[in-house]
Amino acid sequence: MVLIKEREMEIPVIEFGELDGENRSKTMALLDHACDKWGFFMVDNHGIDKELMEKVKKMINSHYEEHLKEKFYQSEMVKALSEGKTSDADWESSFFISHKPTSNFCEILNISVERSKTMDEYVCQLHKFAERLSKLMSENLGLDQEYIMNAFSGSKGPAFGTKVAKYPECPRPELMRGLREHTDAGGIILLLQDDQVPGLEFFKDGKWFPIPPSKNNTIFVNTGDQLEILSNGRYKSVVHRVMTVKHGSRLSIATFYNPAGDAIISPAPKLLYPSGYRFQDYLKLYSTTKFGDKGPRLESMKKMGNADSA
Repeated sequence: MVLIKEREMEIPVIEFGELDGENRSKTMALLDHACDKWGFFMVDNHGIDKELMEKVKKMINSHYEEHLKEKFYQSEMVKALSEGKTSDADWESSFFISHKPTSNFCEILNISVERSKTMDEYVCQLHKFAERLSKLMSENLGLDQEYIMNAFSGSKGPAFGTKVAKYPECPRPELMRGLREHTDAGGIILLLQDDQVPGLEFFKDGKWFPIPPSKNNTIFVNTGDQLEILSNGRYKSVVHRVMTVKHGSRLSIATFYNPAGDAIISPAPKLLYPSGYRFQDYLKLYSTTKFGDKGPRLESMKKMGNADSA
């Protein structure tokens, strides 16, 4: 396991290349630990074309410079900040692209055909990565490999979309957040972020932990609210924010592997404890299985509870 050290804390880095070799079980255990104890981690050797990732970043940066930067700095929020006034707005210039089940990319103004093809190619590779990651998480939770995918599917398959954001230079960073504190509403979040400018922070163990810029196009992953619910609280979503900086404009390309709008979300039944049984019935079973593994005992109580409620 490779670790990035920052303020006496270490961000897990999962080497996806190890999943196809003799270190698979060790890497799966590290992935489970990252999801369970952290809620965020880096992925290297993810299989996505890194030259393509560079093209996507350059494309987004160019689009911002050509079409969004001037509009941002002419906004009322920027004018108010110049007078020392703050607001509940976020210091970001952003837009959202829907990829699946339907795409709205052609509706975004000033996106050329060439840029559209670049983004489509990147999204195609990233979607395959997201599906693989969902299968690995399902496996680590003791579920069928396609459980998360199926749970997120609804009538048209899981939703897949990207929030593209720039966090411009801020003359008064002490007065404004780039993005206020929140957890992500969805499932699995895949972040291609700036390789130079910092700003992203996650709240862990009672303090804010800065996430360094991503070198060598690693992908930063965090889990959202729906995965916390589906995993019955095991893979928790984590509060995070984006801080503003006085020098440098930070790039964020966050892609969301989310449930479809009509997907019905609930904890996976296999992850729930038994309920609706009489304690005396548990004690009766316990008396004969006390020195054995508790797993089969709890499964028996699940079946008993289900039978009594039927």
